[in-house]
Amino acid sequence: MRILCVDDDEISLAALTRTLRAAGHEAEEARDGLEALEQVREGLHRLVISDWMMPGIDGLELCRRIRAEEWPGYVYIILLTGRQRNNDVVEALTAGADDFLTKPFNADELRVRVRVAERVLSLETRDVAIFALARLAESRDPETGAHLDRVRAYSRLIARLLREKGAYDGEIDAEFVRLIFLTSPLHDIGKVGIPDFVLLKPARLNEREWEIMKTHTTIGAQTLEAAVRQFPGVHFLHMGRDIALTHHERWDGTGYPRGLEGEEIPLCGRIVALADVYDALTSKRVYKQVYSHELARSIILRHSEGQFDPAVVEVFAQNEPEFMAIQERYAEAAMAMA
Repeated sequence: MRILCVDDDEISLAALTRTLRAAGHEAEEARDGLEALEQVREGLHRLVISDWMMPGIDGLELCRRIRAEEWPGYVYIILLTGRQRNNDVVEALTAGADDFLTKPFNADELRVRVRVAERVLSLETRDVAIFALARLAESRDPETGAHLDRVRAYSRLIARLLREKGAYDGEIDAEFVRLIFLTSPLHDIGKVGIPDFVLLKPARLNEREWEIMKTHTTIGAQTLEAAVRQFPGVHFLHMGRDIALTHHERWDGTGYPRGLEGEEIPLCGRIVALADVYDALTSKRVYKQVYSHELARSIILRHSEGQFDPAVVEVFAQNEPEFMAIQERYAEAAMAMA
């Protein structure tokens, strides 16, 4: 495992890296919190072992800054400290530390703590499994292209912008932003239960077919609800279920499948609703050509009062270049593959 070791004391840093390398790990060094943060931003380290007491950005502040940013995967943090008071432990856990080691550390204990970190980080294979499951549903509908990739990118962007704006303070935090990126690809998982004559029809659906298509929301939610009952403490399953069920609900209560209104609709569903519509508008479908960003924007703003959460529409309208950048990035990737 590639591990970033952070300490302003050269002797302690050398002892730490030497012990880890002897155990077969790739141990790299940073001599203060700012240098460590820059290295973590390169995306190469999943485990950080940091001294608590350092000048400038100390270990506690390093924890806070790592947790405040978005990362492609979870960053596990072990703090090296001589502090043993209960309130110190609470403060460190609140800041985002995952584990502690008493300084000076015991080599055997260090190796055990690292193995614990490896087990925790290995749980992120679930992310791969979730996305693969979502891809299974998408594979039946080849017209959608990189729909899942784009929708989760738009959803994370909206969640991040809402968080920065202070909207829904207390409901959106760094974990919410991470989970919506993880679970938004499950929004159409219920399409695995839609018959081909509806899902693959090369034209607009008639009224009967449309009623069948709408059941993908309840099919998806029921599938994920079964998993929630089996594993009630797994938060991403709850969010995935809510997204699958409610991403076609409307702010004015005229959506489906339950006709929920306003904040009755879970926030994750309201976010994915706009992300999904924006992507549908700016992508080719069997029943329509690609709409420009400008046309998609005008349609979304025209329906903002009835269809979408006004706060979600506001951050969309105020940050159009970021949405366009995502759209263009995936369009360029598609052209390169072609």
